[in-house]
Amino acid sequence: MTIAPPVAHTTAHATDRPAPAFRGRIGRDARSGHYAVPGRYRLHLSTACPDGLRIAVTHSLLGLDAVCPVTRLPAVPDCPEGGHSALRPLYEASAHRYRGPAVGPVLSDDWSGRIVSTHAPDIMRDLARRFSAGGTSLHPCGAESEIEAVERMCREGIEEAAQRAGSAGEDAMVCDTALTTLLDTLGALDRWLTGRTYLIRDEVTAADVELWAALVQLDTVHRNHLDAAAVQRIADHPTLWAYARRLAAHPAFGGHLDLDGIERRHHARCQGLEAAGAAVRILDWAAHATR
Repeated sequence: MTIAPPVAHTTAHATDRPAPAFRGRIGRDARSGHYAVPGRYRLHLSTACPDGLRIAVTHSLLGLDAVCPVTRLPAVPDCPEGGHSALRPLYEASAHRYRGPAVGPVLSDDWSGRIVSTHAPDIMRDLARRFSAGGTSLHPCGAESEIEAVERMCREGIEEAAQRAGSAGEDAMVCDTALTTLLDTLGALDRWLTGRTYLIRDEVTAADVELWAALVQLDTVHRNHLDAAAVQRIADHPTLWAYARRLAAHPAFGGHLDLDGIERRHHARCQGLEAAGAAVRILDWAAHATR
């Protein structure tokens, strides 16, 4: 698969993807400090948040409801700095005089009452590697470099490119270049998925979770800042969007779609201008959403 070239990141939303405040890991045994024990850890997330959606899908695919409970956060953070008041005690217990925003998602340790990690990719990997149930493997042997390549492609070639292409404050040439990057990435994915059910293996993997969440964000958020012609060109990748629709029909994917929450979160944080592309979504996500 050809990876799209990186583009500089310019956001149309305040405080998107802040640097993780905590990056602890869950290890194999007691020597690691944070070791894998069913019922010890808890997730705090909102599925209106892209990273929260990725973690929730991962959690469901692995069947971890009884192993690692989930506390749902509101779609729109209730603190002025963009954090959640419900998470403030955890942050303050985990870092002396913590003054940053108490943002989700969070993996916490119920034994200590402290935060293990706020870094979504690490959280998803640790859930998959330490608590995988029933033989489910979202990180199959030998697939890590491919999964990392997909993560990079989604981050740089879809999310960052789409944000920059729809940024009202950017030079027209910069926007056109970003749109070209986005379309090249979607085109490569569309061609790659021809004749395939999943992205890198014959079963669902973490790469599918990553790409699906990026496509949800592209259609429900970034599309709002693109003109109708650009959205038509984005939609003109039938194999890719059929793949997204197929995954949305899976309860572990579509069951976590909070379309109302995504919209409210977007409007609460958005600093950009709505464009003609906002009129119609590419996919009918509501047909699969449970809320």
